[in-house]
Amino acid sequence: MNDVDKLIAVEEIKQLKARYYRCMDTKQWSGWEEVFTADATMDVSEERPPGHNDPVPVIQGRAKIIPYVSKVLEGVVTVHHGHMPEIEITSDTTARGIWSMEDKLRWPDGKTTLHGYGHYHETYEKVDGKWRIKTLKLTRLRIDRT
Repeated sequence: MNDVDKLIAVEEIKQLKARYYRCMDTKQWSGWEEVFTADATMDVSEERPPGHNDPVPVIQGRAKIIPYVSKVLEGVVTVHHGHMPEIEITSDTTARGIWSMEDKLRWPDGKTTLHGYGHYHETYEKVDGKWRIKTLKLTRLRIDRT
């Protein structure tokens, strides 16, 4: 892959991540599903959403990720921002990246909120000509809850 192809791949991955945030925040689950590979892994095991005391599992497979997240976020207003991506193209069809992130969540009771800061650690795979998220791990630096 030459330098121009790498720059194009980086831009495509940035747009992929923008779609990830937008579709999650607008609850467009069918569009959100398209950002993942079929065998994607989501590790948000550090999370403890209000009302969920059990450890959050590492979720294997797009078919399990979408129902899990959509249920946890049902009725929750979310705003996610991704910043300062560090993206490395590792082959013609693979890449990895780290994104600084900030999110704000407000539960339906109007009182429970979360304001979080951290990083997404991801790998990407190009499938049928399109970049997809293969693995995702969310790490938190800080969470403010009310």
